[in-house]
Formats: sequence, C-alpha cells, structure tokens
Amino acid sequence: MITLWGRNNSTNVKKVRWVLEELDLPYQQILAGLEFGLNHDPEYLAMNPNGLVPLLKDDATGVVVWESNTIIRYLAAQYGVDRLWLAAPAQRAQGEKWMDWSNGTLSPAHRPVLMGLVRTPPEQRDPAAIAAGISACEALFAMLDDELAKTPWLSGEQFGLGDIAVAPLRLQSVVDPRQLATAAPSAALVSAD
Repeated sequence: MITLWGRNNSTNVKKVRWVLEELDLPYQQILAGLEFGLNHDPEYLAMNPNGLVPLLKDDATGVVVWESNTIIRYLAAQYGVDRLWLAAPAQRAQGEKWMDWSNGTLSPAHRPVLMGLVRTPPEQRDPAAIAAGISACEALFAMLDDELAKTPWLSGEQFGLGDIAVAPLRLQSVVDPRQLATAAPSAALVSAD
C-alpha cells in the first residue's frame, strides 16, 4: 500500500495525488500539515526531517520519500514507465526542466501572492510585495504560454511530469489575484446563525 501524508490544499500534495490517480495506484492519504498537524511528531520527523508535506511511503518497495518532485519522479519511474516516465532521456528532460522551474522559479514568485492574499489578514498585507509577486507571475505565465504555443505539452509531444508539476500553481492563479486583494467576506456569509 502507498501512504501519502499531506493536506489537499497544498500545491505540492496536489502534484503527488495527480500522479497517483493518473497511474491508477491505490493509496491511502493521511491528512497532515497546517491545521492537521502530525508533520512535527517524532514519528513523522523520523521519515521526513524537514517536517513538511508531502511525504510518501511505498510498502511494496520499502521506499520513504519526500519533496514533491522527487516523489512524482519516483512514482513515474516505478509505476509509470512509458506513461509518465519517458524512456528517452532527452524527451524526459523536456518535462523535468519545467518541474525544476516550477519549484525554483514559479513557486518563489507565487509565494508572496499566496501568503499575502490567502494566509495574511487584510490589515497585515504588504501590497507592494503582493503586487511584485503578481507582476512576476504574469511574466512567468506568459513564458508558459509562449512554450505551449510551440508544443502541445510542457513535457513535449506527450503529457508528462512537467505538466503535472506546473498545473497546480497555474490553476491556483486562474482567479485574478487583484480581485482577491480587495475582496472581503460578507459577514452574513461567514457568521453562523
């Protein structure tokens, strides 16, 4: 059995769940991180000293692995040869460059927007940091659009890991973040009767 620790609203957990579903792999999920806790318990830290999600344990192979892109590479290589794990290194590299780009370039640009608009109360927000993050993301999303004008998938001619790694960050930004910056929940919607 494969066990995945992580919360469903984590972009990194979404990548792993997508690969598990894409490969039709049975798994159990243990909600962990933020409001669910567990990720700082000694048992968890023994498997993942970073104390972050996701974490994956594969009982069939005895593998315990963390870091979302490493997890999806493992799953694709172990269970998705010729589906998500492309045999030709040159072809596989097309998707892997976007995997690394998503974590090293897109995610850091996206983080101030996410943290500023979703996890920070309005009165504590840094509008300049949010605006800079939005501007950086817009430029990076234009880069994605340029790439997808040349090839059907970020992974090349075939859907692959590069597409899965980028999609949760891109889909999270479908709503214009400037609308979120000025939105406030209606008291009538959030108050309980």
